[in-house]
Amino acid sequence: MATGATQLQLIVNGEDRAFDGVADVAGLVRALGLDVRKVAVERNLEIVPRSTYDKTKLTDGDRIEIVHFIGGG
Repeated sequence: MATGATQLQLIVNGEDRAFDGVADVAGLVRALGLDVRKVAVERNLEIVPRSTYDKTKLTDGDRIEIVHFIGGG
């Protein structure tokens, strides 16, 4: 098991970003400070089911699109 945090280069909503210690979609959503229940995530043009966020591993260069739902009223 690796002990050091690895930096991951991702394209998030069209912007190059670097993340430390992020391995999966759930970790990315948390790192961005978003509520996992209020976002939809697409990885490399494929929708990621919310139930698999913690199982969907990220790799350098992944293209991520995140839509954040905001309630109104």
